[in-house]
Amino acid sequence: MFASLRVRNYRFYAGGQVVSLVGTWMQRIAQDWLVLDLSHNSPVALGVASALQFTPTLLFSLWGGVLADRYDKRRMLLMTQSGMGLCALVLGLLDVGNLAQLWHVYLLCLLLGVFSSIDVPARQAFASELVGPGQVGNAVALNSMTFNTARIVGPSVAGLLITAIGTGWVFLLNAASFVAVLSGMLAMDPKQLFRSPRVPRARGQLVEGLRYVAGRPVLIGVLALVFVVSTLGINFYLTLPLLARNVFHGDAASYGMLTTVLAVGSLIGASFAARRVGRPRLRLVVGAALVFGVLETVAGLMPTLVSTAAVLVPTGLASLVFTTAANSSVQLSIEPSMRGRVMGLYMLVFLGGTPLGAPLLGLLGEKWGGRAPTVVGGAASVLAVVVVVLVLRRTLRRRDRALAGSGVTSTAG
Repeated sequence: MFASLRVRNYRFYAGGQVVSLVGTWMQRIAQDWLVLDLSHNSPVALGVASALQFTPTLLFSLWGGVLADRYDKRRMLLMTQSGMGLCALVLGLLDVGNLAQLWHVYLLCLLLGVFSSIDVPARQAFASELVGPGQVGNAVALNSMTFNTARIVGPSVAGLLITAIGTGWVFLLNAASFVAVLSGMLAMDPKQLFRSPRVPRARGQLVEGLRYVAGRPVLIGVLALVFVVSTLGINFYLTLPLLARNVFHGDAASYGMLTTVLAVGSLIGASFAARRVGRPRLRLVVGAALVFGVLETVAGLMPTLVSTAAVLVPTGLASLVFTTAANSSVQLSIEPSMRGRVMGLYMLVFLGGTPLGAPLLGLLGEKWGGRAPTVVGGAASVLAVVVVVLVLRRTLRRRDRALAGSGVTSTAG
């Protein structure tokens, strides 16, 4: 379960990530709460902030993947993590000084998104360089455990700190937490990295990556499913504050509780994923997405805050099993020289749909009430599973018939 921790470089990486991600989740809660305070509880404002933060992913993550294939991923991460820490510092100083306005938050969300659009593809591709191809699945699962451990601690602490000292100091604490991840990266031994061959700079590399994916129908199916589920289903930073504040009329502690129980389920799902060996089967990816969609729909219909929290535990488990299985299956099915570009595309579909989904769900919440975004997101995830399975089955049957007619044996796509 913890095999990757035997690798020295991975231990430094994971240790720094634990501290930094706690701060990141603290900021996530504080940022949502600050937007609601400055906008007088507007779901649309919350959707706009989320859209601005993730729009750069839509625009730049593919290029971030190209850069990850060309350059030293560790150095790229040192630069992007420094920039993200600076964004947190500026927002914290503005808020503590009572100078923060809604447009300040919007601008810093956009800048944070720019750094993240380069950071995420490099970080995803860096996992294999930390532990080698034989332990990629385990490393991805442990990264998810680290992420969700932070998601348990961060919101709980943030809810208390926001009530006690305000959102500004939470942003400053997050800025300080980046020291841990930067220290961990600097402490690594570059000679012990399992480096992928760097791709020389050349024209057409982005298109080359897209063509590589286009020739693999199973990979396209997984990416399509990830796009719909993440765009409309895994939008908890928007749906949970609406449930906590607009449906159940709770405070920051209520929002923190919902986020925490969701993360508890996700942590259980991550521990399950870490115990698995080898490449996840497509059946697991599809099944987890279906279970997640059903559970999210049920969570949106629960009558009380406590019953909603109870359903969010298995919802978090299903969402984490889905995202980890999808990530691992993609990483383990592609050539190392293409990993940066394909993971850039993966993160584009995983995060890049948020600029489309967040405002749409915000409008649904404003028109039909705080439950609507959660219910619609879950139902859309279920529908996506049905469509992807039907289309993929039909495509693979056609391909197998064509190959049989030509006398060629089919291989997994």
